[in-house]
Amino acid sequence: MLSPSDFLGAWAIERWIEDARSGQSARFLGEAVIEPKDEDWVYAEQGTLELATGVPMRAERSYIWRVDEAGIDIFFSDKRFFHRFDLEPCTQAQHWCDPDDYEVEYDLSNWPVWQSVWRVTGPRKSYVMTSRMSRAG
Repeated sequence: MLSPSDFLGAWAIERWIEDARSGQSARFLGEAVIEPKDEDWVYAEQGTLELATGVPMRAERSYIWRVDEAGIDIFFSDKRFFHRFDLEPCTQAQHWCDPDDYEVEYDLSNWPVWQSVWRVTGPRKSYVMTSRMSRAG
């Protein structure tokens, strides 16, 4: 079984976003670094997002991770709870952001390559976002 500390360090990210409503897709290439800060960990990613228009733009985001031996609680940078995932080969989580529903599946079975697949549905949203993480370098 994985230990939370296995996530520490730098990760290369490949991300695909398929928007069912618009029929358009986007791609993100970048890097994430996960490192301890005080009692929590910080997940910070940055890279280039290329929309269907082909125009690349810089993109970044960060989260706070709180870990225990069984899983990871993820919070937005303003400390609001986002979701939790367990350190199982395949695990699921959900986040409700009224009026949208965010469901994620984590696949850790091919460690140290892992991925998350988000399915987002709501009155104005319908997309799938797949992120594949591998050790940077």
